[in-house]
Amino acid sequence: MPSNGTAAPKILILATSACAYPGADNVGQIHAEYPANTYILKVPAPVIFPESFYLRCFQKGIAAIIVMSCGHECPYPGAYEALAARISRTHKLMAEQGIETSRLRLCAICTVCSKAFLKEVRQMNELLTAGSAAAAAG
Repeated sequence: MPSNGTAAPKILILATSACAYPGADNVGQIHAEYPANTYILKVPAPVIFPESFYLRCFQKGIAAIIVMSCGHECPYPGAYEALAARISRTHKLMAEQGIETSRLRLCAICTVCSKAFLKEVRQMNELLTAGSAAAAAG
């Protein structure tokens, strides 16, 4: 939480039901902590979300989105490649709208990747915290 009393920026995680969501569950099972401003949405495959979904999330107040997928081990043939292309197109749209592309990240998380899960969440939270501090100072 920021020390000035404002709410922490919201981080949305799209976690695949086959890999990343069990990885997030593993984080809970080992009682590891991560920032409370994180919201996890279990999805079959994040490729189902069009570019406009991400842009709407930013417009509605989501500060950052981490798309946690199975990577090349996705059970749906071609889905990861299509997702990577979609995220790339979304980055271009974000840049056109003045939204920092670092606020949308794609990563691969396996069912027992608790350290990788925690690292991604903490890095995004640090990015947002640093951005908030820079905006307040500038």
